Amino acid sequence: MAKKPPPRSKKNDNGRRTKKKVSVLTSDKIDYIDYKDVNLLKRFVSDRAKVRARRVTGNDTQQQAEVARAIKNAREMALLPYTTRVTTQRNNRGRDRGDRGDRGPRDNAPRDEEKTDAEAPAEATDAPTDNGEATPEEVAAVVEATEES
Repeated sequence: MAKKPPPRSKKNDNGRRTKKKVSVLTSDKIDYIDYKDVNLLKRFVSDRAKVRARRVTGNDTQQQAEVARAIKNAREMALLPYTTRVTTQRNNRGRDRGDRGDRGPRDNAPRDEEKTDAEAPAEATDAPTDNGEATPEEVAAVVEATEES
């Protein structure tokens, strides 16, 4: 009979075994996961409000299912957010939008002495602004209409 090949080793197995992560639930001896216990549930949620994986939290399959169900119930009851918006400042890398560096101005861009009408400052108009307040002319018209009736 043919000899059995030796078992394959993992690619990154260099003699070190990684220690299995211990679950918070087992270390704190928590039996029941309550959806109202927001402080406990936040430990299983990322900063963007995503449920963390089992390999990150150390939960076993049953614990992970209970945690996921409790998080979903807490979200439904508005105790936990579905998502959290994370805003980051975009990096301009030292560039200004109008700055062309050492390349000079663009050929089709008007120069300072050649201002176009579109770039000229708009003059103030007498058109009423819609800010919710009546102009004095509108108030006078309403007063005249009420006095006549």
